[in-house]
Amino acid sequence: MHLTNTKVAHDNGGWRVDFLGDDGDAVTVHVADAAYIDEEAAVERARAIMVQLTAFGTRGGGRSVNTYDAASNGNFDDLPLLDTRH
Repeated sequence: MHLTNTKVAHDNGGWRVDFLGDDGDAVTVHVADAAYIDEEAAVERARAIMVQLTAFGTRGGGRSVNTYDAASNGNFDDLPLLDTRH
């Protein structure tokens, strides 16, 4: 999905942020309302929420398939990774 548009609306109890893609896909994030948050801050918070939901460096949130997979995807939690000597 390549982001083409972002729509923001204030709903009951928070902000609704729609991320729209060029292929017709869309992701909607509800950001809880707070007295200090404005539209720009709501979009930044929605982006942060999506990043938190994304399993970084793993396949579907699971553990890496093998040590090469772990190293190539940046999953350094599965130690030992590679038997490297310097």
